[in-house]
Amino acid sequence: MARKKKKPESVLKIIPIGGLNEIGKNMTLLEYEDEIMIIDCGMSFPDDDMLGIDVVIPDFSYLMANREKIKGLVITHGHEDHIGAIPYFLRDFDVPVYGTRLTMGLVRSKLEEHGITGDLETINAGECFKIGSFFEVEAIRTTHSIADSICIAIRTPQGVVFHSGDFKIDYTPVDGDPINLGKLAEIGQQGVRLMLCDSTNATRPGFTKSERSVGETLGSIFSTAKNRIIIATFSSNVHRVQKIIENACACGRKVAVSGRSMEKVVGIASELGYLDIPKGTLINIKKAKSVPDDQLVIITTGSQGEPMSALSRIAYGEHKDVKIKPGDMVILSSTPVPGNEKSVSTVVNKLFEDGADVIYSDIAEIHVSGHACQEELKLLHTLIKPDYFMPVHGEYRHLMSHAKLAEALGEDRDNIFVLGNGDILNLTSTEAYCERDMVPSDAILVDGLGVGDVGNIVLRDRKNLSRSGLVIVCFAVAKEGYVVSGPEIVSRGFVYVKEHEDLIEAFKEVSLSAVEKAFDDGLTDWASLKARVRDELSRYINETTMRNPIILPIFLEV
Repeated sequence: MARKKKKPESVLKIIPIGGLNEIGKNMTLLEYEDEIMIIDCGMSFPDDDMLGIDVVIPDFSYLMANREKIKGLVITHGHEDHIGAIPYFLRDFDVPVYGTRLTMGLVRSKLEEHGITGDLETINAGECFKIGSFFEVEAIRTTHSIADSICIAIRTPQGVVFHSGDFKIDYTPVDGDPINLGKLAEIGQQGVRLMLCDSTNATRPGFTKSERSVGETLGSIFSTAKNRIIIATFSSNVHRVQKIIENACACGRKVAVSGRSMEKVVGIASELGYLDIPKGTLINIKKAKSVPDDQLVIITTGSQGEPMSALSRIAYGEHKDVKIKPGDMVILSSTPVPGNEKSVSTVVNKLFEDGADVIYSDIAEIHVSGHACQEELKLLHTLIKPDYFMPVHGEYRHLMSHAKLAEALGEDRDNIFVLGNGDILNLTSTEAYCERDMVPSDAILVDGLGVGDVGNIVLRDRKNLSRSGLVIVCFAVAKEGYVVSGPEIVSRGFVYVKEHEDLIEAFKEVSLSAVEKAFDDGLTDWASLKARVRDELSRYINETTMRNPIILPIFLEV
Protein backbone atom coordinates (compact mmCIF):
# COMPACT_ATOMS: atom_id res chain seq x y z
CA MET A 1 0.00 0.00 0.00
CA ALA A 2 1.41 3.42 -1.01
CA ARG A 3 2.37 5.73 1.84
CA LYS A 4 0.34 8.93 2.14
CA LYS A 5 2.35 11.98 1.04
CA LYS A 6 3.08 14.33 3.95
CA LYS A 7 1.57 17.81 3.65
CA PRO A 8 4.25 20.52 3.40
CA GLU A 9 4.66 22.56 6.56
CA SER A 10 3.13 26.03 6.49
CA VAL A 11 5.57 28.89 6.92
CA LEU A 12 5.10 32.03 9.00
CA LYS A 13 6.29 35.00 6.96
CA ILE A 14 7.47 38.23 8.58
CA ILE A 15 7.46 41.00 5.97
CA PRO A 16 8.65 44.53 6.79
CA ILE A 17 7.47 47.07 4.20
CA GLY A 18 8.57 50.12 6.19
CA GLY A 19 10.73 51.09 9.14
CA LEU A 20 13.98 49.33 8.21
CA ASN A 21 17.06 51.25 7.02
CA GLU A 22 15.11 54.42 7.81
CA ILE A 23 13.49 56.35 10.64
CA GLY A 24 9.70 56.29 10.33
CA LYS A 25 7.14 54.71 8.00
CA ASN A 26 6.90 51.67 10.29
CA MET A 27 4.82 48.76 8.99
CA THR A 28 5.32 45.00 9.37
CA LEU A 29 3.20 42.10 8.13
CA LEU A 30 2.81 38.62 9.61
CA GLU A 31 1.45 36.13 7.09
CA TYR A 32 0.45 32.53 7.73
CA GLU A 33 -1.35 30.49 5.04
CA ASP A 34 -4.30 32.66 3.94
CA GLU A 35 -4.19 35.24 6.74
CA ILE A 36 -2.23 38.46 7.30
CA MET A 37 -2.03 40.66 10.36
CA ILE A 38 -0.33 44.07 10.27
CA ILE A 39 1.69 45.84 12.95
CA ASP A 40 1.65 49.66 12.72
CA CYS A 41 0.98 51.84 9.68
CA GLY A 42 3.16 54.92 9.88
CA MET A 43 4.46 57.76 7.74
CA SER A 44 7.75 59.61 7.50
CA PHE A 45 8.55 63.17 6.56
CA PRO A 46 10.10 63.88 3.15
CA ASP A 47 13.83 64.29 2.63
CA ASP A 48 15.11 67.70 1.60
CA ASP A 49 15.29 66.61 -2.05
CA MET A 50 11.62 65.52 -2.13
CA LEU A 51 10.44 68.94 -3.24
CA GLY A 52 6.76 69.67 -2.66
CA ILE A 53 6.08 66.31 -0.98
CA ASP A 54 3.92 66.41 2.17
CA VAL A 55 4.50 62.95 3.66
CA VAL A 56 5.89 59.54 2.70
CA ILE A 57 3.90 56.36 3.34
CA PRO A 58 4.54 52.62 2.86
CA ASP A 59 3.86 50.78 -0.37
CA PHE A 60 0.53 48.93 -0.08
CA SER A 61 0.98 47.00 -3.36
CA TYR A 62 1.49 43.60 -1.72
CA LEU A 63 -1.52 44.16 0.52
CA MET A 64 -3.65 45.18 -2.46
CA ALA A 65 -2.71 41.92 -4.18
CA ASN A 66 -3.60 39.96 -1.01
CA ARG A 67 -6.40 42.10 0.37
CA GLU A 68 -8.68 39.14 1.11
CA LYS A 69 -6.07 37.77 3.53
CA ILE A 70 -5.87 40.84 5.80
CA LYS A 71 -7.52 40.23 9.17
CA GLY A 72 -6.46 43.21 11.26
CA LEU A 73 -4.05 46.02 12.05
CA VAL A 74 -2.48 46.46 15.51
CA ILE A 75 -1.02 49.85 16.50
CA THR A 76 1.65 49.90 19.21
CA HIS A 77 1.33 53.65 20.00
CA GLY A 78 0.14 56.98 18.68
CA HIS A 79 3.22 58.57 17.09
CA GLU A 80 2.95 59.69 13.47
CA ASP A 81 5.59 57.20 12.32
CA HIS A 82 3.22 54.46 13.50
CA ILE A 83 -0.26 55.87 12.72
CA GLY A 84 0.32 58.53 10.05
CA ALA A 85 -0.50 56.34 7.04
CA ILE A 86 -3.71 54.85 8.48
CA PRO A 87 -6.05 57.27 6.64
CA TYR A 88 -4.43 56.31 3.31
CA PHE A 89 -4.61 52.63 4.24
CA LEU A 90 -8.29 52.70 5.23
CA ARG A 91 -9.24 54.33 1.93
CA ASP A 92 -8.60 50.96 0.28
CA PHE A 93 -8.98 48.40 3.07
CA ASP A 94 -11.90 47.65 5.39
CA VAL A 95 -10.21 45.88 8.30
CA PRO A 96 -10.37 46.34 12.08
CA VAL A 97 -7.72 48.52 13.72
CA TYR A 98 -6.68 47.70 17.29
CA GLY A 99 -5.02 50.12 19.72
CA THR A 100 -5.16 51.59 23.21
CA ARG A 101 -7.48 54.45 24.16
CA LEU A 102 -5.15 57.37 23.52
CA THR A 103 -3.85 55.79 20.32
CA MET A 104 -7.38 55.26 19.02
CA GLY A 105 -8.31 58.81 20.04
CA LEU A 106 -5.50 60.18 17.88
CA VAL A 107 -6.36 57.81 15.01
CA ARG A 108 -10.04 58.77 15.18
CA SER A 109 -9.16 62.46 14.99
CA LYS A 110 -6.90 61.82 12.01
CA LEU A 111 -9.64 59.90 10.18
CA GLU A 112 -12.14 62.71 10.80
CA GLU A 113 -9.73 65.17 9.17
CA HIS A 114 -9.62 62.94 6.07
CA GLY A 115 -13.38 62.30 6.07
CA ILE A 116 -12.89 58.57 6.58
CA THR A 117 -14.52 56.10 8.96
CA GLY A 118 -13.00 52.87 10.20
CA ASP A 119 -13.57 49.91 12.48
CA LEU A 120 -11.54 51.07 15.50
CA GLU A 121 -11.26 48.54 18.32
CA THR A 122 -9.99 49.87 21.66
CA ILE A 123 -7.85 47.47 23.69
CA ASN A 124 -6.09 47.71 27.05
CA ALA A 125 -2.62 46.69 28.16
CA GLY A 126 -2.88 43.16 29.56
CA GLU A 127 -5.67 42.18 27.17
CA CYS A 128 -5.54 39.19 24.77
CA PHE A 129 -7.48 39.15 21.52
CA LYS A 130 -7.65 37.12 18.31
CA ILE A 131 -6.90 38.35 14.81
CA GLY A 132 -8.14 35.81 12.29
CA SER A 133 -7.70 32.12 13.04
CA PHE A 134 -3.92 32.01 13.51
CA PHE A 135 -2.91 35.09 15.52
CA GLU A 136 -3.57 35.52 19.24
CA VAL A 137 -2.24 38.89 20.39
CA GLU A 138 -1.38 39.92 23.94
CA ALA A 139 -0.90 43.64 24.59
CA ILE A 140 1.71 44.43 27.24
CA ARG A 141 2.28 47.79 28.91
CA THR A 142 5.51 49.52 27.99
CA THR A 143 6.95 53.02 28.44
CA HIS A 144 7.77 55.45 25.65
CA SER A 145 7.55 59.19 24.96
CA ILE A 146 3.78 58.95 24.47
CA ALA A 147 1.25 57.55 26.89
CA ASP A 148 -0.59 54.26 26.40
CA SER A 149 2.21 52.52 24.48
CA ILE A 150 2.28 48.74 24.21
CA CYS A 151 4.48 45.93 23.03
CA ILE A 152 2.83 42.76 21.78
CA ALA A 153 3.31 39.01 22.02
CA ILE A 154 1.71 37.17 19.08
CA ARG A 155 1.03 33.46 19.48
CA THR A 156 1.16 31.81 16.05
CA PRO A 157 1.24 28.19 14.79
CA GLN A 158 5.04 28.61 14.55
CA GLY A 159 5.49 29.90 18.07
CA VAL A 160 5.47 33.28 19.80
CA VAL A 161 6.58 36.40 17.94
CA PHE A 162 7.39 39.30 20.28
CA HIS A 163 7.36 42.88 18.95
CA SER A 164 8.73 45.56 21.30
CA GLY A 165 7.17 48.56 19.59
CA ASP A 166 9.03 51.76 20.43
CA PHE A 167 10.05 51.63 24.08
CA LYS A 168 12.40 52.56 26.87
CA ILE A 169 12.53 51.18 30.41
CA ASP A 170 11.33 54.00 32.64
CA TYR A 171 11.05 52.86 36.25
CA THR A 172 9.47 56.17 37.33
CA PRO A 173 7.15 57.23 34.49
CA VAL A 174 5.05 60.35 34.86
CA ASP A 175 1.77 58.42 34.80
CA GLY A 176 2.99 55.93 37.41
CA ASP A 177 2.53 52.88 35.14
CA PRO A 178 5.97 51.36 34.43
CA ILE A 179 6.77 48.78 31.79
CA ASN A 180 5.48 45.34 32.78
CA LEU A 181 8.82 43.56 33.21
CA GLY A 182 7.15 40.68 35.07
CA LYS A 183 4.96 39.83 32.10
CA LEU A 184 7.94 40.11 29.72
CA ALA A 185 9.90 37.67 31.90
CA GLU A 186 6.92 35.31 31.95
CA ILE A 187 6.64 35.37 28.15
CA GLY A 188 10.38 34.74 27.89
CA GLN A 189 10.09 31.74 30.22
CA GLN A 190 7.28 30.31 28.09
CA GLY A 191 9.49 30.57 25.00
CA VAL A 192 9.75 33.11 22.18
CA ARG A 193 10.64 31.98 18.65
CA LEU A 194 11.32 35.44 17.24
CA MET A 195 11.81 38.92 18.70
CA LEU A 196 11.48 42.14 16.68
CA CYS A 197 12.95 44.99 18.68
CA ASP A 198 13.29 48.79 18.45
CA SER A 199 16.84 49.78 17.40
CA THR A 200 16.63 53.59 17.32
CA ASN A 201 19.08 54.08 20.21
CA ALA A 202 21.12 50.90 19.72
CA THR A 203 24.28 52.96 19.14
CA ARG A 204 23.97 54.75 22.50
CA PRO A 205 25.53 53.20 25.63
CA GLY A 206 23.92 53.25 29.06
CA PHE A 207 20.30 53.90 29.99
CA THR A 208 17.76 56.46 28.78
CA LYS A 209 16.84 58.85 31.58
CA SER A 210 13.36 58.97 33.05
CA GLU A 211 10.87 61.57 31.88
CA ARG A 212 10.67 62.74 35.49
CA SER A 213 14.22 64.12 35.22
CA VAL A 214 13.00 66.57 32.58
CA GLY A 215 10.21 67.67 34.91
CA GLU A 216 12.76 68.40 37.63
CA THR A 217 14.94 70.44 35.25
CA LEU A 218 11.94 72.39 33.99
CA GLY A 219 10.87 73.02 37.58
CA SER A 220 14.16 74.71 38.43
CA ILE A 221 14.04 76.77 35.20
CA PHE A 222 10.42 77.86 35.77
CA SER A 223 11.15 78.92 39.36
CA THR A 224 13.84 81.38 38.19
CA ALA A 225 11.97 82.84 35.21
CA LYS A 226 10.91 86.47 35.62
CA ASN A 227 9.05 86.94 32.34
CA ARG A 228 6.90 84.97 29.93
CA ILE A 229 7.84 81.34 29.24
CA ILE A 230 7.38 79.86 25.75
CA ILE A 231 8.21 76.16 25.57
CA ALA A 232 8.27 74.02 22.41
CA THR A 233 8.04 70.25 22.51
CA PHE A 234 6.58 67.32 20.56
CA SER A 235 2.80 67.52 20.66
CA SER A 236 2.49 63.77 21.19
CA ASN A 237 4.61 63.79 24.36
CA VAL A 238 1.65 63.95 26.74
CA HIS A 239 3.83 63.23 29.77
CA ARG A 240 6.09 66.19 28.94
CA VAL A 241 3.04 68.43 28.56
CA GLN A 242 1.77 67.19 31.94
CA LYS A 243 5.03 68.13 33.68
CA ILE A 244 4.98 71.57 32.02
CA ILE A 245 1.44 72.16 33.30
CA GLU A 246 2.35 70.97 36.80
CA ASN A 247 5.37 73.28 36.94
CA ALA A 248 3.32 76.19 35.59
CA CYS A 249 0.71 75.67 38.30
CA ALA A 250 3.42 75.46 40.97
CA CYS A 251 4.64 78.89 39.86
CA GLY A 252 1.14 80.37 39.70
CA ARG A 253 1.12 80.66 35.90
CA LYS A 254 -1.66 80.22 33.36
CA VAL A 255 -1.07 77.94 30.35
CA ALA A 256 -1.93 78.67 26.71
CA VAL A 257 -1.45 76.22 23.84
CA SER A 258 -0.38 77.18 20.30
CA GLY A 259 -0.01 75.01 17.21
CA ARG A 260 -2.66 72.90 15.51
CA SER A 261 -1.24 69.50 16.46
CA MET A 262 -0.56 70.60 20.06
CA GLU A 263 -4.11 71.89 20.44
CA LYS A 264 -5.49 68.65 19.01
CA VAL A 265 -3.43 66.33 21.22
CA VAL A 266 -4.02 68.36 24.40
CA GLY A 267 -7.75 68.31 23.67
CA ILE A 268 -7.88 64.56 23.05
CA ALA A 269 -5.60 63.69 26.00
CA SER A 270 -7.62 65.90 28.36
CA GLU A 271 -10.90 64.42 27.19
CA LEU A 272 -9.63 60.86 27.69
CA GLY A 273 -8.11 61.61 31.10
CA TYR A 274 -4.41 61.40 30.15
CA LEU A 275 -3.82 65.03 31.15
CA ASP A 276 -4.70 66.43 34.57
CA ILE A 277 -5.22 70.16 34.08
CA PRO A 278 -6.48 72.06 37.14
CA LYS A 279 -9.58 74.14 36.46
CA GLY A 280 -8.79 77.67 35.34
CA THR A 281 -5.21 76.84 34.31
CA LEU A 282 -5.72 76.51 30.56
CA ILE A 283 -6.61 79.66 28.63
CA ASN A 284 -7.20 80.37 24.95
CA ILE A 285 -4.09 81.64 23.14
CA LYS A 286 -6.11 84.67 21.95
CA LYS A 287 -6.56 85.76 25.57
CA ALA A 288 -2.87 85.33 26.44
CA LYS A 289 -2.15 89.03 25.85
CA SER A 290 -4.35 89.94 28.82
CA VAL A 291 -2.25 87.80 31.22
CA PRO A 292 0.83 89.41 32.84
CA ASP A 293 4.07 88.05 31.36
CA ASP A 294 5.28 86.64 34.69
CA GLN A 295 2.07 84.63 35.02
CA LEU A 296 2.01 82.92 31.59
CA VAL A 297 3.41 79.77 29.98
CA ILE A 298 2.81 79.09 26.27
CA ILE A 299 3.21 75.49 25.08
CA THR A 300 3.83 75.30 21.36
CA THR A 301 4.94 73.11 18.48
CA GLY A 302 8.08 73.66 16.43
CA SER A 303 10.86 72.17 18.53
CA GLN A 304 12.40 70.80 15.31
CA GLY A 305 12.52 74.17 13.56
CA GLU A 306 9.75 73.26 11.11
CA PRO A 307 9.20 76.29 8.82
CA MET A 308 5.41 76.45 9.24
CA SER A 309 5.29 75.53 12.95
CA ALA A 310 4.00 77.88 15.63
CA LEU A 311 7.47 78.51 17.09
CA SER A 312 8.94 79.45 13.70
CA ARG A 313 6.06 81.84 13.07
CA ILE A 314 6.60 83.35 16.51
CA ALA A 315 10.34 83.74 15.88
CA TYR A 316 9.76 85.52 12.56
CA GLY A 317 6.96 87.74 13.82
CA GLU A 318 4.31 85.97 11.73
CA HIS A 319 2.19 84.54 14.57
CA LYS A 320 -1.04 86.51 14.94
CA ASP A 321 -1.35 86.03 18.72
CA VAL A 322 2.25 85.82 20.04
CA LYS A 323 5.16 88.21 19.44
CA ILE A 324 8.58 87.78 21.05
CA LYS A 325 9.41 90.38 23.69
CA PRO A 326 12.91 91.07 25.05
CA GLY A 327 13.39 88.92 28.14
CA ASP A 328 11.01 86.13 27.08
CA MET A 329 12.32 82.73 28.09
CA VAL A 330 12.03 80.29 25.17
CA ILE A 331 12.70 76.61 25.88
CA LEU A 332 13.18 73.98 23.15
CA SER A 333 12.38 70.80 25.05
CA SER A 334 13.79 68.39 22.48
CA THR A 335 16.96 67.44 20.66
CA PRO A 336 17.15 67.93 16.89
CA VAL A 337 16.23 64.87 14.86
CA PRO A 338 19.14 64.04 12.49
CA GLY A 339 18.81 66.33 9.49
CA ASN A 340 16.95 69.05 11.40
CA GLU A 341 20.00 70.60 13.09
CA LYS A 342 20.24 73.53 10.67
CA SER A 343 16.52 74.37 10.91
CA VAL A 344 16.67 74.34 14.71
CA SER A 345 19.82 76.47 14.72
CA THR A 346 18.18 79.03 12.42
CA VAL A 347 15.15 79.39 14.70
CA VAL A 348 17.34 79.60 17.84
CA ASN A 349 19.44 82.37 16.27
CA LYS A 350 16.33 84.32 15.26
CA LEU A 351 14.91 84.05 18.77
CA PHE A 352 18.17 85.40 20.21
CA GLU A 353 18.02 88.27 17.70
CA ASP A 354 14.50 89.05 18.90
CA GLY A 355 15.83 89.44 22.45
CA ALA A 356 14.65 86.15 23.94
CA ASP A 357 16.63 84.04 26.40
CA VAL A 358 16.76 80.64 24.67
CA ILE A 359 17.36 77.37 26.49
CA TYR A 360 17.96 74.31 24.33
CA SER A 361 19.57 70.87 24.61
CA ASP A 362 23.16 72.18 24.49
CA ILE A 363 22.50 74.28 27.59
CA ALA A 364 20.32 72.15 29.89
CA GLU A 365 18.88 68.63 30.14
CA ILE A 366 15.41 69.55 28.96
CA HIS A 367 14.76 66.46 26.86
CA VAL A 368 15.13 62.71 27.17
CA SER A 369 14.66 60.14 24.45
CA GLY A 370 11.73 57.77 24.28
CA HIS A 371 13.88 54.90 23.00
CA ALA A 372 15.93 52.30 24.85
CA CYS A 373 19.71 52.62 24.99
CA GLN A 374 22.07 49.63 25.02
CA GLU A 375 21.66 48.58 28.66
CA GLU A 376 17.87 48.56 28.37
CA LEU A 377 18.09 46.55 25.14
CA LYS A 378 20.32 44.05 26.95
CA LEU A 379 17.73 43.70 29.71
CA LEU A 380 14.92 43.06 27.23
CA HIS A 381 16.99 40.46 25.35
CA THR A 382 17.79 38.75 28.67
CA LEU A 383 14.11 38.62 29.64
CA ILE A 384 12.71 37.51 26.27
CA LYS A 385 15.53 35.06 25.33
CA PRO A 386 14.35 34.60 21.71
CA ASP A 387 15.41 31.73 19.45
CA TYR A 388 15.72 34.21 16.58
CA PHE A 389 16.15 37.97 16.55
CA MET A 390 15.37 40.67 13.99
CA PRO A 391 16.25 44.32 14.75
CA VAL A 392 13.67 46.84 13.50
CA HIS A 393 12.96 50.59 13.58
CA GLY A 394 16.19 52.26 12.57
CA GLU A 395 18.73 53.10 9.94
CA TYR A 396 21.18 50.41 8.85
CA ARG A 397 23.79 51.50 11.41
CA HIS A 398 21.20 51.14 14.18
CA LEU A 399 20.14 47.68 13.00
CA MET A 400 23.76 46.49 12.77
CA SER A 401 24.64 47.88 16.20
CA HIS A 402 21.64 46.08 17.66
CA ALA A 403 22.61 42.84 15.90
CA LYS A 404 26.15 43.07 17.34
CA LEU A 405 24.73 43.76 20.80
CA ALA A 406 22.58 40.61 20.56
CA GLU A 407 25.59 38.59 19.45
CA ALA A 408 27.62 39.93 22.40
CA LEU A 409 24.87 38.63 24.69
CA GLY A 410 25.47 35.11 23.37
CA GLU A 411 22.82 34.91 20.67
CA ASP A 412 23.93 32.84 17.67
CA ARG A 413 24.99 35.01 14.72
CA ASP A 414 23.14 32.65 12.36
CA ASN A 415 19.93 33.32 14.28
CA ILE A 416 20.15 37.11 13.90
CA PHE A 417 18.55 38.57 10.77
CA VAL A 418 19.17 42.11 9.57
CA LEU A 419 16.55 42.70 6.89
CA GLY A 420 15.55 45.56 4.64
CA ASN A 421 12.10 46.68 3.60
CA GLY A 422 10.63 44.17 1.15
CA ASP A 423 12.62 41.18 2.45
CA ILE A 424 10.84 38.17 3.95
CA LEU A 425 11.88 36.26 7.06
CA ASN A 426 10.42 32.75 6.92
CA LEU A 427 9.87 30.88 10.16
CA THR A 428 9.20 27.14 10.35
CA SER A 429 9.18 24.75 13.29
CA THR A 430 12.86 23.95 12.73
CA GLU A 431 14.50 26.97 11.08
CA ALA A 432 14.37 30.59 10.00
CA TYR A 433 15.66 31.87 6.67
CA CYS A 434 15.55 35.10 4.70
CA GLU A 435 14.49 35.90 1.13
CA ARG A 436 15.63 39.25 -0.26
CA ASP A 437 13.63 41.84 -2.23
CA MET A 438 10.49 39.76 -2.47
CA VAL A 439 7.81 42.38 -1.81
CA PRO A 440 7.32 45.92 -3.25
CA SER A 441 8.45 48.43 -0.63
CA ASP A 442 8.94 51.71 -2.46
CA ALA A 443 8.43 55.00 -0.69
CA ILE A 444 5.01 56.29 -1.77
CA LEU A 445 4.97 60.08 -1.96
CA VAL A 446 1.92 62.11 -0.97
CA ASP A 447 1.55 65.53 -2.59
CA GLY A 448 -1.73 67.22 -1.69
CA LEU A 449 -4.53 64.88 -2.70
CA GLY A 450 -2.24 62.85 -4.94
CA VAL A 451 -0.93 59.57 -3.53
CA GLY A 452 1.86 57.88 -5.46
CA ASP A 453 1.44 60.00 -8.60
CA VAL A 454 4.73 61.81 -8.00
CA GLY A 455 7.65 59.55 -8.89
CA ASN A 456 11.33 59.84 -9.68
CA ILE A 457 10.81 61.59 -13.03
CA VAL A 458 8.61 64.30 -11.50
CA LEU A 459 11.01 64.75 -8.59
CA ARG A 460 13.90 65.05 -11.03
CA ASP A 461 12.07 67.80 -12.92
CA ARG A 462 11.34 69.61 -9.64
CA LYS A 463 15.01 69.41 -8.66
CA ASN A 464 16.07 70.76 -12.05
CA LEU A 465 13.55 73.59 -11.78
CA SER A 466 14.81 74.45 -8.30
CA ARG A 467 18.44 74.46 -9.45
CA SER A 468 18.34 76.37 -12.74
CA GLY A 469 14.77 77.46 -13.39
CA LEU A 470 12.57 77.36 -16.49
CA VAL A 471 12.70 79.04 -19.90
CA ILE A 472 9.51 78.97 -21.99
CA VAL A 473 9.73 79.67 -25.74
CA CYS A 474 6.40 80.45 -27.49
CA PHE A 475 5.83 80.48 -31.28
CA ALA A 476 2.81 81.01 -33.50
CA VAL A 477 3.29 79.07 -36.76
CA ALA A 478 1.25 78.64 -39.92
CA LYS A 479 0.07 75.27 -41.16
CA GLU A 480 2.10 75.88 -44.34
CA GLY A 481 5.35 75.84 -42.35
CA TYR A 482 6.49 79.32 -41.43
CA VAL A 483 6.63 81.45 -38.28
CA VAL A 484 3.78 83.96 -37.98
CA SER A 485 4.96 85.59 -34.75
CA GLY A 486 7.43 85.03 -31.94
CA PRO A 487 9.27 83.72 -30.30
CA GLU A 488 8.28 85.16 -26.94
CA ILE A 489 10.56 84.22 -24.05
CA VAL A 490 9.29 83.67 -20.50
CA SER A 491 11.80 83.11 -17.71
CA ARG A 492 10.93 81.67 -14.29
CA GLY A 493 13.71 81.13 -11.78
CA PHE A 494 16.41 81.61 -14.45
CA VAL A 495 17.00 85.35 -14.98
CA TYR A 496 14.94 88.49 -14.47
CA VAL A 497 13.92 89.35 -18.03
CA LYS A 498 13.89 93.18 -17.65
CA GLU A 499 17.50 93.18 -16.42
CA HIS A 500 18.81 90.82 -19.15
CA GLU A 501 17.20 92.11 -22.36
CA ASP A 502 20.31 91.44 -24.47
CA LEU A 503 20.43 87.83 -23.34
CA ILE A 504 16.71 87.34 -23.99
CA GLU A 505 17.08 88.80 -27.51
CA ALA A 506 19.90 86.32 -28.19
CA PHE A 507 17.61 83.48 -27.02
CA LYS A 508 14.97 84.67 -29.49
CA GLU A 509 17.46 84.66 -32.38
CA VAL A 510 18.75 81.18 -31.55
CA SER A 511 15.21 79.77 -31.19
CA LEU A 512 13.96 81.39 -34.41
CA SER A 513 16.98 80.14 -36.33
CA ALA A 514 16.39 76.59 -35.00
CA VAL A 515 12.74 76.61 -36.16
CA GLU A 516 13.55 78.05 -39.62
CA LYS A 517 16.27 75.44 -40.18
CA ALA A 518 13.82 72.72 -39.17
CA PHE A 519 11.28 74.01 -41.71
CA ASP A 520 14.04 74.10 -44.37
CA ASP A 521 14.76 70.46 -43.57
CA GLY A 522 11.10 69.59 -44.13
CA LEU A 523 10.23 69.11 -40.45
CA THR A 524 6.78 70.36 -39.50
CA ASP A 525 5.60 68.05 -36.69
CA TRP A 526 5.52 69.51 -33.16
CA ALA A 527 7.88 66.93 -31.64
CA SER A 528 10.68 67.66 -34.15
CA LEU A 529 10.30 71.41 -33.86
CA LYS A 530 10.37 71.28 -30.06
CA ALA A 531 13.42 69.03 -30.06
CA ARG A 532 15.32 71.41 -32.38
CA VAL A 533 14.54 74.46 -30.25
CA ARG A 534 15.33 72.62 -27.02
CA ASP A 535 18.68 71.31 -28.30
CA GLU A 536 19.89 74.56 -29.88
CA LEU A 537 18.80 76.85 -27.06
CA SER A 538 20.09 74.50 -24.38
CA ARG A 539 23.51 74.41 -26.05
CA TYR A 540 23.62 78.20 -26.35
CA ILE A 541 22.53 78.82 -22.74
CA ASN A 542 25.10 76.38 -21.41
CA GLU A 543 27.90 77.98 -23.45
CA THR A 544 27.00 81.55 -22.42
CA THR A 545 25.83 81.14 -18.83
CA MET A 546 27.02 77.66 -17.69
CA ARG A 547 23.45 76.95 -16.58
CA ASN A 548 21.01 74.22 -17.55
CA PRO A 549 17.42 75.39 -17.13
CA ILE A 550 14.46 73.32 -18.22
CA ILE A 551 13.45 74.57 -21.71
CA LEU A 552 9.78 74.32 -22.64
CA PRO A 553 8.98 75.15 -26.32
CA ILE A 554 5.31 75.87 -27.09
CA PHE A 555 3.89 76.01 -30.65
CA LEU A 556 0.46 77.41 -31.52
CA GLU A 557 -0.96 76.81 -34.99
CA VAL A 558 -2.68 79.81 -36.59
